[in-house]
Amino acid sequence: MTDSGTTGRSPAPAPPAPEVAVPPDASRAPRRVAALDVLRGVAILGTLGTNIWLFTTPGGPAAWFAGGLAPPDGAATWLFALTNGKFLALLTLLFGIGMELQYRSAVRRGLRWPGRYLLRALVLLVEGLVHYVLVFEFDVLMGYAVASMLVAFLIGRSETVVRSWMWVLGGVYTLILLGLTALTVVASTSTPEQGPADVTASTASWPGQVLARLTDIALYRVELLLVVPSSVVLFLIGSRLVRAGALAGTDRGSRLRRRLVLAGLGVGVPLNALTTWAGPDCALVDRYLVPPLVALGALALGTTLVTGARRSPGLLRRGIEAVGRTALSCYVLQNVIASWLCYDWGLGLAGTDPWRAVLMWAGISLVLMAAAPLWLRRWPRGPIELVVHRVVGGAAERAGSRPPRAA
Repeated sequence: MTDSGTTGRSPAPAPPAPEVAVPPDASRAPRRVAALDVLRGVAILGTLGTNIWLFTTPGGPAAWFAGGLAPPDGAATWLFALTNGKFLALLTLLFGIGMELQYRSAVRRGLRWPGRYLLRALVLLVEGLVHYVLVFEFDVLMGYAVASMLVAFLIGRSETVVRSWMWVLGGVYTLILLGLTALTVVASTSTPEQGPADVTASTASWPGQVLARLTDIALYRVELLLVVPSSVVLFLIGSRLVRAGALAGTDRGSRLRRRLVLAGLGVGVPLNALTTWAGPDCALVDRYLVPPLVALGALALGTTLVTGARRSPGLLRRGIEAVGRTALSCYVLQNVIASWLCYDWGLGLAGTDPWRAVLMWAGISLVLMAAAPLWLRRWPRGPIELVVHRVVGGAAERAGSRPPRAA
């Protein structure tokens, strides 16, 4: 049967819709999740706990790199092990959770995805490059930007596609790390110890450090080969944790979090202690492979503690939460402060005493936890976050104001 006035032919079938998995609750208006802000603040301060050893090394991160990235000796080994890789992995998982929430926001408002998110990732890449050149050799923002550009095209795909990417990329990444670790063990027992890398290790001049970062950019940025694939996997895991309800205050969410705590802390922590005890030969596994498991347990435990808290937040929690709300700005600021404190062009407080590093970490953390709440009393975002918001939002407004092209 056909409608009157038609030619009698059946209408052409509509083209198939793209394979996009829309979360069942994506239409709900989002609420700010305090647990995520607290965990993000913990991750930022914990990342400083890893990086502070680089800053306090005489000669700066370049000297640490030239020495082969060996961990501190003696009791400082375990102080370093408390932070090495784990808070960076936690921060990466939270970045993936944030991507999922932004994807849901786009779906809810009927916007095309990834759309302007790619501009946001490009801005992050530029920020990371500036941060690397001017401040810190081991910047992580560039790796996050590159990984997010890929994940932006995967996050809305079907579970089959996403799981395939996670398992294949994660499996290959694991095999490569284990292979490199095996080669390291064999090389350390069959060849003499190699000399330091040929890099400029001096903090006497800030322009000299900038020049060294530009000259040795291929050497310093080689870590991106490890950061980008692991970030892709952890971004997708963070996204899927949201969809599985692991962060929700439901019975299902509680069960999932208990399992993550058991796996992450019950299995991951002893395994991480073993890799730390194994020494520099297992440095890749100790920093990149085991910490994500510990981070999953920390994410689940932290979410449970914050969501289950019945008391009003105290000064400590409010400070950490404010750091989490201004995470990008605090990440850059903590590295700027550490540079000024430690390098010879600043106060020159670098030294080999491990407690010097611990005290410096505590002091910088207190400054951030005091400054972030004061800033948020007047502005809704951190200073760098405000710039990103205006750049991305301004581009969206300009795109929306363009008149449609004539057919």
